[in-house]
Amino acid sequence: MAGSRNSLPTELLRRVGEFAAARIAPGATVHLGLSGGRDSIVLLDLLSRLPLAGRLAAIHVNHGLSPRGDAWADFCRGVCARLGVPLTVVPVVVDLAAGQGLEAAARAARYAAFAACAGAGGTLLLAQHRGDQAETVLFNLLRGSGVAGAAGMRDERDGHGLRLLRPLLGTARAEIDAYAQARGLAWIDDESNDDTQLSRNFLRHRILPELNARFPGAEAALARAAGHFAEAAELLDALAEVDWQRVADGDAARLPQLRQLTPARIRNLLRWRLRQLGWQPPAASRLDEFVRQLQDAAPDRHPELQLPAGRMRLSRARLHWLPGG
Repeated sequence: MAGSRNSLPTELLRRVGEFAAARIAPGATVHLGLSGGRDSIVLLDLLSRLPLAGRLAAIHVNHGLSPRGDAWADFCRGVCARLGVPLTVVPVVVDLAAGQGLEAAARAARYAAFAACAGAGGTLLLAQHRGDQAETVLFNLLRGSGVAGAAGMRDERDGHGLRLLRPLLGTARAEIDAYAQARGLAWIDDESNDDTQLSRNFLRHRILPELNARFPGAEAALARAAGHFAEAAELLDALAEVDWQRVADGDAARLPQLRQLTPARIRNLLRWRLRQLGWQPPAASRLDEFVRQLQDAAPDRHPELQLPAGRMRLSRARLHWLPGG
């Protein structure tokens, strides 16, 4: 048993090292999102043991939501100083008036801070693991998300103006716990992670334990399902690209060609187009109604769908994407 425990740090280090070597170019600077919690501390420890010396920097975001925020920042400074990893601490203001909920507002502020520090197109490593993936899949399914949402997180993707890498996404929570104990690591515990009024915490503390008790391996099964959904999402994106070539007129789409597609393919194309523009696709019911209007619109009608980032508007037999309110 002791030999098995001692092999854990080496095995996880090997996997993360292979992941990084396959995705990070020699000489490239990389940033780590460091909350100070167990998962990000484990990832920091792993990365500090890889040949990334002088190329790894950490970013800690102080959301200003806890009275312990300054102490957490000081803790991260101490850990990074011992490892010789530069750290940037970024205080942010979470916009609770935006109407998107505390979790989403904090996430938006956090990624904006990451992008400002890492620079446009910079590489950011995050410490989400297999348990986080299972939570994300459940959360998105319960919101009625489509295939893209059910695909959960990707271990590599572009988002928020950054290249996001998640080396631990296939790693079980228990393995991360065992690594932290074997390495004698210390971390901070954010009391908000125990607040089951927050949806993700509710899934983590109430729902997933029940699922794992009733269906052993449920967490791993949800993570595998995310992989299957991700493949399906890639195929749908490929189909949308084909359809875009058929309907595109510059940055607009020609209505006669759009109407040759089935409603499902029009919806798929519009979601793809919105993601390409960096716009948030609307709820399914709103998109369904807009597609119906596109199919039925008389020549003198100009259906329009207002979105936070802009408008989709039909004009002169062309569908346009117009930024702004």
